[in-house]
Amino acid sequence: MIKGVFLLFNIGGGEIIFILLIVVMFFGADKIPEIARGLGKGIRDVKNAANDIKHEISSHTDEDESLKKFKEKVEKEKKEIEEIAGSVKRNFKA
Repeated sequence: MIKGVFLLFNIGGGEIIFILLIVVMFFGADKIPEIARGLGKGIRDVKNAANDIKHEISSHTDEDESLKKFKEKVEKEKKEIEEIAGSVKRNFKA
């Protein structure tokens, strides 16, 4: 996963070491674990929120009876229109 991210930005080994050195100099070695934990927690929260939204959307579309009835009604009307259109097409061919 991380390798793919670095390839995305075309970052080599030397650049990674340089970035890590700058991070250590800027934040200090004591703060890096805290930053990593906070970043990991933030990413996990975003993933959980996205999964919750996906679950809500799929549960509402699957369980909604009015939506199922509406789909059935649309299919019924579609079949009736196709039957009428078929007879009109036969009349024009004759």
